[in-house]
Amino acid sequence: MYYSFFGTIVVIKEDYLVIEVNNIGYQIYVARPNDFSLFSQTKIYVYQVVKEDEQYLVGFSSVEEKKAFESLIKVKGIGPKTALNALSKTNPDDLFKAIAANNVSYLKKLPGIGAKAASQIILDLKGELEEASSANPEQYLEVRLALKNLGFKVKEIDEVLAKINIPNASNEMILKEALRRLGSKK
Repeated sequence: MYYSFFGTIVVIKEDYLVIEVNNIGYQIYVARPNDFSLFSQTKIYVYQVVKEDEQYLVGFSSVEEKKAFESLIKVKGIGPKTALNALSKTNPDDLFKAIAANNVSYLKKLPGIGAKAASQIILDLKGELEEASSANPEQYLEVRLALKNLGFKVKEIDEVLAKINIPNASNEMILKEALRRLGSKK
């Protein structure tokens, strides 16, 4: 099992890079290739995916990003490619805040993550996050319904709720923040 490589980035493509370590080039799939610089000396954290019909390396710029990936692939129905795609549009801190806050709207905006997968992520991972223990899983749905009843459009509501991640917040706190953000859009 590999943990990390230190070497020179010699190729950067749309979804992978090649790092050369002691004259051996390793192809590593990454969420955000632009986080790396061509011909730079870099340490990259890796996860080795081994399946019956394929084997490949997935790389990360930080230990936190690797932890987020490993957490996502533990979720029922989320594979390595879906987890990597999801991480291409978020960072570990925002991901874990969204999980702790039970923010399905935020998770649904990630590539490859639908409503069912977002709910499953929260269900499976909130136990790993201490601050999630007192959150209400229906909280963002309740705030969404309240905003809808106030006449806001569903698309606007979902855009705003996807940006609000407040662990242990009350419905009132989330509603106030959403109203503040919706009011500033007009």
